[in-house]
Amino acid sequence: MKNPAQLLEDSLLVIWNNRNSAERLQAMQEIYHEDIHFFESDSGNAIVGFKAINELITGLQSQWAPEFSFQLTKPGQSNHQIQVASWTLGISGDKPVASGMDVAIIENEKIKTLHLYLDASDQ
Repeated sequence: MKNPAQLLEDSLLVIWNNRNSAERLQAMQEIYHEDIHFFESDSGNAIVGFKAINELITGLQSQWAPEFSFQLTKPGQSNHQIQVASWTLGISGDKPVASGMDVAIIENEKIKTLHLYLDASDQ
């Protein structure tokens, strides 16, 4: 049976782990709503649209070791139009450099809004 939170898992594993900008943009069209809003923190404005999110990912990845990737800490969960996924970031097998949770609101079978929650020790 397909995981009902597959969109959010794919957001992390297919988009955020991919270091190829063109491939990320293509995947975004399948996973994200065209005017997706990504909220990185409660104090910041939304990052809106494929291009802006793709540029953010490129910038973040340039600061990470090439071996860094997101790993799910357990399968994503879904409750109607809300999906959640917990993750770590770092080199597989090493102590993670960050951990947190993503919460997505789904509309028309795509992620409409994406909210990042970093664990307190990572902020």
